[in-house]
Amino acid sequence: MITSLITHYVGNAVLQHPLKLSEVCWDLPQASKELLEEKILLQFKSLEEFEFKHEVSLQHHTLYQEVKKIFVGKEAFVTSSQEIASRLYHLASNPRTPDGHLLIAKIEKDPETEADYDKLLILKLESMGFYLKSEQDDEQVELHLSEGFILDKIDKGCLVYNTNEDNGYVAHVFDRKKGADAAYWFDNFLNVAPRANEFFHTNETLALYKSYISKQLPAEFEVSKADQAEFLNRTMDFFSEKDHFDFNEFTESVLEDKELIESFVNYKTDHEHQTQVSISEDFNIDPLAVKKNQRFFKSVIKLDKNFHIYVHGDRKRIETGQDEKGKYYRLYFDEEK
Repeated sequence: MITSLITHYVGNAVLQHPLKLSEVCWDLPQASKELLEEKILLQFKSLEEFEFKHEVSLQHHTLYQEVKKIFVGKEAFVTSSQEIASRLYHLASNPRTPDGHLLIAKIEKDPETEADYDKLLILKLESMGFYLKSEQDDEQVELHLSEGFILDKIDKGCLVYNTNEDNGYVAHVFDRKKGADAAYWFDNFLNVAPRANEFFHTNETLALYKSYISKQLPAEFEVSKADQAEFLNRTMDFFSEKDHFDFNEFTESVLEDKELIESFVNYKTDHEHQTQVSISEDFNIDPLAVKKNQRFFKSVIKLDKNFHIYVHGDRKRIETGQDEKGKYYRLYFDEEK
């Protein structure tokens, strides 16, 4: 249930647009608060979790400290929300960063739901849209064209859960807009990093392996596109059928060849060194992360601009060669569907 709700106007500091801070919270009817909460929370569908980070200590993380004050007591809400808005305003370094309204809400958990937590909602509304508002009386129904913010199309959002406080809380974050100012919300303002949980390790391992098969494998070994497609299919089969990931089991069943396994181990080591991110070799597989990555593991062989071959299974049913007409693929099948 939303217990505190406030809005500030955050202009672009580079362009000397204003920062306007509210002094009081909204006074909304309870039904409106419930509808607003329901509509907004639908925007946080991704289960990827983040946490506040700081290279020295969370004691120096300004936003983390203000969030902590809000969770402690109601008296800090307005003041801390103003500090959060001021922080966002002064971090703008790109003249293309849009002005917007910063909406901050404290959502207290249902006392009857033990698994739930208090939450803090931080939204930046930048894009306005048109909508039709209906008014009617005894004689007619009228539609009026109005401009405002569409709750289904919020630009930037952060939902912080009041748990795991010592390690930076747990948060869901999104930014619908990408481009030149992509770091503004995630890195500069929120300063968050993915939490090293099952979703993270599943997602990172799949991304790492796809990168290896697509880039490093053909650079080191003589492999065809059909071979690459088979490796990708084996990977998705492994993650779809298993509940637990063991690095040795994975490499032996998917890569099989010792030289390939050694190559992948080296690739993983180099990646972790470059990114300073350690990927576990033993974790429970998160099915939602697997589902998220399935569309990136479509095994497609693209032939010029004429044909795409979608490979779903048996590599032995695909042959490749070259004759006087050019390069070719030969496909074997039992029946046509």
